[in-house]
Amino acid sequence: MIALLQRVTQAAVVVEGVQIGAIAGGLMVLVCAERGDTVAEADALLGKLLAYRVFSDEAGKMNRSVTDVGGGLLLVPQFTLAADTNSGTRPSFTPAAAPELGRQLFDHFVARARVRHVQAPVETGRFGADMKVSLINDGPVTLWLQVKPAAAGAVGKH
Repeated sequence: MIALLQRVTQAAVVVEGVQIGAIAGGLMVLVCAERGDTVAEADALLGKLLAYRVFSDEAGKMNRSVTDVGGGLLLVPQFTLAADTNSGTRPSFTPAAAPELGRQLFDHFVARARVRHVQAPVETGRFGADMKVSLINDGPVTLWLQVKPAAAGAVGKH
C-alpha cells in the first residue's frame, strides 16, 4: 500500500459541491492499495503513518508524529498513486488493486485509523468519487510511504 502524506495547516474534500471532509492542522494522506495488498499491509502502513515524525519539536526538528501533536487526518483514496509511468505518455494502472479490493482496504484503513487515532478527527474522501481536494501544505512537507506485500519482498518505503 502507498500513502502520500502532506503536513497541512488545513485540508478539505468536496464532492458534487458539498464538503464531505475537512481538518485543521494535521496530515492529508492520499491512500492507494496495490495488487497483492491485504489488511496486513494496510495495518502496517497505518502504524507507520501514525508514528512517522513530521511535526516539529521545541527545537524545530521533525521529531513528533501526528499522534504526538493530536493532529487531524484527512484520508483520501487515490488509485493513481500506483500508476506505472515507465513507458509511453499515458500511465498504466495495472499495479493498482482491483476497485472492490481497493475499496475494502481503504475502508479497513479508515476504520482502523478511527480506532487508533482518537486524539483528533479522522475525515475522508469518497472512494470512486470525483473529488476536489484543497489544502495548505505546511512547510511544504510531502512524503511517500509504501508497504509492499510480503510475497513481493520485504516491507519497505520510498
